[in-house]
Amino acid sequence: MTSDKILYYSTNGNAARVSFGEALLKGLAPDNGLYMPDHIPALDKNILKSLAGKPYHEIAFVIAQNFLRGEISENSLRSIVKDAYNFEVPLQHVYDRNYIMRLDQGPTASFKDFAARMMGRLMQHFLQQQNRRMLILTATSGDTGSAIANAFYGLDNIRVVILFPENEVTPRQRKQMTTLRKNIRIISLQGKFDDCQSLVKQAFMDDSLASLSLSSANSINIGRLLPQSFYYFYAWSQLADTINGEQVIFSVPSGNFGNMMGGLLAKRMGLPVKKFIIATNENDEVPVYFQTGNYATIVPSRNCISSAMNVGHPSNMARVISLYGGAMDEKGNITRDPDIRRMHEDIFAVSISDQETTRVLKDTYLGYGVLTEPHGAAGWAGLLEYLRKFQEDIPGNQLAINLETAHPAKFPEEVRTLLGIEPELPPSMTGLDHADESFDRLENDYAQFRDYLKVRY
Repeated sequence: MTSDKILYYSTNGNAARVSFGEALLKGLAPDNGLYMPDHIPALDKNILKSLAGKPYHEIAFVIAQNFLRGEISENSLRSIVKDAYNFEVPLQHVYDRNYIMRLDQGPTASFKDFAARMMGRLMQHFLQQQNRRMLILTATSGDTGSAIANAFYGLDNIRVVILFPENEVTPRQRKQMTTLRKNIRIISLQGKFDDCQSLVKQAFMDDSLASLSLSSANSINIGRLLPQSFYYFYAWSQLADTINGEQVIFSVPSGNFGNMMGGLLAKRMGLPVKKFIIATNENDEVPVYFQTGNYATIVPSRNCISSAMNVGHPSNMARVISLYGGAMDEKGNITRDPDIRRMHEDIFAVSISDQETTRVLKDTYLGYGVLTEPHGAAGWAGLLEYLRKFQEDIPGNQLAINLETAHPAKFPEEVRTLLGIEPELPPSMTGLDHADESFDRLENDYAQFRDYLKVRY
């Protein structure tokens, strides 16, 4: 365990290194890059072994402490993680040693809760220390918005504006945002997720908005990234032979790539991971890059049933490329090649069609009684493809875990159509269908968005 304080650099390489607190509150670096830790703390084998059987919040504390040492007291950090992670994280057995980690049991029934709740509490902590207020701008393709809205709802020092593409979120995803009030404002944009994200990024670089003290809660924020490493440690510590450091395969449904980037950080910290499977939908720019060495953004992004993964250029690819020694600018141009050989050693990337997604969703339920939704089904399909393709190299007792990223009740139309059943609502969504909504509508026009912010804030 290192005692050196970690500083955070920009993936664009033209900004000063800053503390975690500064990176958290800035969101985006001044040179438009994403913040990354200048070194990744390594956990020794005894610490890894000690995680076995511990509750989630205790594991989160151990990992977070390594990144936040010198910036927040142990007592404050323990209080934050215990408050953030007050819900169950089931590990559902499917067959053999293949599992699904249900990251859909939090307050908004999405894996985004894990990062959003931790980030919101950390932001509130640092803002209170500095007696400051902040305006959070966030773009969402589905679950990010509802998780951020709920995680930041009622926080005294933070106001939030969330943009979503009007035709690409489900009614229940929308209502988890639009039924809140107080410090939360929601905007329906006539465009795609990439358009929402573009407006947010333009606002950060706009000097005329400097007085608003803007920051982001998207996965471009380092405060979203670090908590996404916690659940990889948790799953391994509950299921693996920790004494012998057993390796595990993780399959990660991927859109903006913050989820799998958290996994890569966990591996660099020492988590024994055999392979990460990146399962995208038909927005296949990253699988194509792995196959050809050529990276090209998809504009506009392709509209698939796994809507939260409809991303034509994942922001976090800049972090992935940086982690492997390369450099990518915000437009997706690779200006320095990464270690592609090492990337292939760690990652298997595959694109899953809508047809395959629906087939696997149906087969998993009918064959094993396990109900998923389009994103989790895409991840499970990616795992099955990897196990099929490399079956001769994989032992029969190999531990493999797929990340279920959203509750099936968020996608009732797909579940109803494919299986003829109505997914049971989790407690967090009970009564949501009949709740009153409040949101604004804007065209895909930056000047209009800028004026909206100036008038209201």
